[in-house]
Amino acid sequence: MNESSSTMGATPTQIARRSPTEWFSSLPACLMLLLVVIFTTSSDIHNQILRIGQNTWDGYYELRSDPVAPSCDVNRDIDAEVDRLIAERAMEDEDDLGLFEADPVDPETIRASVVNSVENCQFKHERYEATKDRITPAVRAFRSVELFIGDLIAFGLTSQRFILAFLVVICAATATFRRHHISMRPMETRLDHRVSSTLQFAANCMLLLSAWSFRDLVHGNNANVATAKEIIHLTWIIGFAVLVVISGLQIFRIPDNAEPGGNFGHAMLSVPLYTTMCLISGTYFLLGGHAAGVGIYLDKMMDLSDMFLNVGLYVWIGMMLKETKLAALVFNVFHPWKMPPELLAVVAIGVAAIPTAYTGASGIFVIAAGSVIYLELRKAGARRQLALAATAMSGSLGVVLRPCLLVVIIAYLNREVTTDQLFGEGVKVFFLTLVLFALASLTLNRQSKLTVASPREAIPAMMRNLKPIIPYALLVVGTVYFYSLVLDVQLDEFSAPRILPVMMLAILVYEHFTVARRERREMAAAHPAGLSSYDEKNKPGFERSLRWATNETTVHIGALLFLMGLSVSIGGVIERSHLMDMFPTDFASPWTVMLLLVGILVIIGMVMDPYGAVILVSVTISNVAYKNGIDPIHFWMVTLVAFELGYLSPPVALNHLLTRQVVGEAEVKLALLEGNTFYQRHERILMPLIVMGTALIIVAFGPLVFDYY
Repeated sequence: MNESSSTMGATPTQIARRSPTEWFSSLPACLMLLLVVIFTTSSDIHNQILRIGQNTWDGYYELRSDPVAPSCDVNRDIDAEVDRLIAERAMEDEDDLGLFEADPVDPETIRASVVNSVENCQFKHERYEATKDRITPAVRAFRSVELFIGDLIAFGLTSQRFILAFLVVICAATATFRRHHISMRPMETRLDHRVSSTLQFAANCMLLLSAWSFRDLVHGNNANVATAKEIIHLTWIIGFAVLVVISGLQIFRIPDNAEPGGNFGHAMLSVPLYTTMCLISGTYFLLGGHAAGVGIYLDKMMDLSDMFLNVGLYVWIGMMLKETKLAALVFNVFHPWKMPPELLAVVAIGVAAIPTAYTGASGIFVIAAGSVIYLELRKAGARRQLALAATAMSGSLGVVLRPCLLVVIIAYLNREVTTDQLFGEGVKVFFLTLVLFALASLTLNRQSKLTVASPREAIPAMMRNLKPIIPYALLVVGTVYFYSLVLDVQLDEFSAPRILPVMMLAILVYEHFTVARRERREMAAAHPAGLSSYDEKNKPGFERSLRWATNETTVHIGALLFLMGLSVSIGGVIERSHLMDMFPTDFASPWTVMLLLVGILVIIGMVMDPYGAVILVSVTISNVAYKNGIDPIHFWMVTLVAFELGYLSPPVALNHLLTRQVVGEAEVKLALLEGNTFYQRHERILMPLIVMGTALIIVAFGPLVFDYY
């Protein structure tokens, strides 16, 4: 993880006039994310327009295009037609040269056929005239709007691949330029920067070579390549070439604030994870004579473009949430109870499970809201180690709850389970992990008295603190009600990515016209020289909030999606190297297979993103579990918990890396100075391991003990 804020060290004037990065990175990313929301929402609008058309004009589907006049003749002479057909039949019999016995000709049958043909022709003409008369100017006007939206939807569906490719390339270039890719530790010394940039340069060259080889492979044997496919190829090639240039320049352009010297071992830890994955998978494919391998697996992202675009939308949602006061107001509701920090951490973990379920993965939620949770816990007096542990685990409990996208993908890839079954068991797993976290937080290292304020004192204050949340609640309910009433779309795992951005934009607008105006008046009173003398970052307002949210979104999307894309290539290496074939398929006991499954699933969780890991497990490991008596629902509950343990387990510990990315390296370093015992100094790592490790043991082996499934 490397942190470099786009505005760090910038003056208010520089911030106000926008940086080149904002014009060429944040603005395009914002527009692309808005386009995704518009395209996906337009399908809902189109469905409602079709329904309105059908209710207004019965049989509207026939009016969507101008009818074509029938070519048949309704005034045909039936007798003449019958005579002609009888004569044609006689000539056909003569052409057979007497080899076959002629079928008897029945004039009445032929007449009935001709009569039916004329009647059918007359019906077509009548229908044509009736349809033509029904196409009024009102129908034409309505139809033009409906067909335009239909064309917009079709364009949106075909453009998702292009949007994803452009988004990944732009955001990855931004993350590289800002040195913001996810790594084990930040770049601090000159040696860190030199080693990291050099290996990034090598990895990016490998990506460029692979993308170019993939294009040559597709064009082999003079193949006719579709224009859309060619655009994707060129996008990858140009994007990787830009990454090569940026990382190459950074080898020599080391930041002035970099510390002199350095340790090579520490420098290797500062290499981004995507770089390590690329070098491993790229080397494997090059040695196998298949230079296009990494490019092929990266291109597979396009097959799941809607899923990866949803990841980008969820990050954007979280960054907009971070710019609002909603999270702070929610925490204010619990402040009157004067909970000890350990108990407040339990509440925060439980509440965070709900938005996590909508973001679809714990890592996405940590990026989206981790800094908010950390800051609020610190304000409540939580020690840094506890706040970091809670932040890293903030997204771990909600991945088993409805409407988590990850669970939906599992059900889609595995017909043995349904979303209802998985979410039903997921509720039990959620409460289990929440109870385990509460026990760990309140017993292992509790440093506060386990007391709360009296209800007589807390409830009135709590009710007062609820009042500022009412407008937000009305906006949330109003947005959900609007989609339900006007567009007939319910808020669920499928609609959340397009509804939640609209909800957050509405909240930002509300704060701009209410909270922000009040704060600007207060600032003006506090700064007689004018707001221009005040730090632009602190000026509230819709444009400022959206801009800053998108700036943060861009680098996080670049770091996260690039890491996810390269983890797909690692999955390809695992699949092509047949490592899973070394895994036995028949076991004498379900206990044995479960023990091995747990170990493998945790390791997969340590090195792969959740979506790529689910796909890999679905095609390789799941059948082994099913064949050896492991119930499919049981297996996938174990998989989800094992993945979360993997994301919290060293040496990678992705959720901890993401926590450090949003909280800041300075806070992590200060946390290391806390405590006297080994556990206290490493509580941020040990507590999540204890909680999720215990949960995994119970979820994996508990049902085997009691024959639950």
